Amino acid sequence: MAGPFDNLLGIHGTALSLHRARIDRIASNIANADTPGYLARDLDFTGVLRAQSGAAGAPVAMARTAPGHLAAPGTGGEPATVYRIPLQPAQDGNTVELATENAKFAEAAMKYQATLTFIERRMRTLNTAITGGE
Repeated sequence: MAGPFDNLLGIHGTALSLHRARIDRIASNIANADTPGYLARDLDFTGVLRAQSGAAGAPVAMARTAPGHLAAPGTGGEPATVYRIPLQPAQDGNTVELATENAKFAEAAMKYQATLTFIERRMRTLNTAITGGE
């Protein structure tokens, strides 16, 4: 069911929460850089956003026809996880490469901030329209 702000913010509200989930995953990777056997994870941001927005080319959503069925990744449960393939895997099985993770974290943080700025400007525009610029 759509919330009252879904029409006002469009896909940007969903994008903001997905950016946040991606930042959390990358931060977890950085925190586990020395954990033996840890597999670096990421979020398929484009795929999940496309599926949630109903965009053309998006995969068809799976229907939960019984309460015991699990939600498919990216359909209201946990967003779809993808695992990084390391350029130089560690001998202990850890696939976290700090240089890659730091670059991905900076990129994700920048995109999160850009989406947040867009939403802030949209809200400011709506406020101006409602109050008449007071």
